[in-house]
Amino acid sequence: MQQKSAGLAAVLSFFITGLGQIYNGQIFKGIFLILLQLLNGALTVILIGYLFLPIVWLYGVINAYRAAERINRRNQRRFD
Repeated sequence: MQQKSAGLAAVLSFFITGLGQIYNGQIFKGIFLILLQLLNGALTVILIGYLFLPIVWLYGVINAYRAAERINRRNQRRFD
């Protein structure tokens, strides 16, 4: 398995929540986050989306970064 750039994963999720997870190989998690953000966008009509939109966005960025680091550590142990 190849190394993942934690920075790139975070940047991808910064611009589109879930894209960093897809880059890391977590396809279903990434698609779920994208759909969740679409729902949150729709919920801004009744104001609750304004609360959850930034929370899910920040979770996506941090999770993508940490997942890439975990993948890299796991790959490094295999080659040691």
